Amino acid sequence: MKIYTKKGDAGQTSLLGGTRVSKNHIRIEAYGTVDELNAHIGLIRDSQKDDQINDTLINIQNCLFTVGSILASDPDKAKANIPDLLETDVQFLEKEIDRMNETLPDLKNFILPGGNLVSSHCHIARTVCRRAERITISLSLSKTSEVEPITIVYLNRLSDYLFILSRKVLMDLGGEEIPWAPRQ
Repeated sequence: MKIYTKKGDAGQTSLLGGTRVSKNHIRIEAYGTVDELNAHIGLIRDSQKDDQINDTLINIQNCLFTVGSILASDPDKAKANIPDLLETDVQFLEKEIDRMNETLPDLKNFILPGGNLVSSHCHIARTVCRRAERITISLSLSKTSEVEPITIVYLNRLSDYLFILSRKVLMDLGGEEIPWAPRQ
């Protein structure tokens, strides 16, 4: 497979289905941000050693490829071989959130992002996930595009997962949460 085709040199790219759009099209922005998120999750996976977390992150990365494929598809063309995102994918995240949350102290304040390198990577991924969610919502509200609601639900739940993961890896590595101290 040739990596460069030169077809995008004029600032356009093809959606799955063949439709050509500008590289700054909101649909491209949506799946590009999901791709960025997937790269951050790969960094988290490579930065920590918990096998159960790694298995979960691989599952998430596979789901994000599904999300990206859905977002990269022209909604007016037939979707050839695009996998579906399922309610069970959202439920999987919820179970992982609940499992990790059982081991964490109650959250009584907002906390500052950080604490250690892995936790910081989780917070960065969480903010990229929120951006992907906002862009996908904007895409869904545009007059020319439909987005399956499960896509937005998945991204919303994933940002929750990444927040809880940041707390869990911080605790597991002996770090300390720093509560937000608003000025009085």
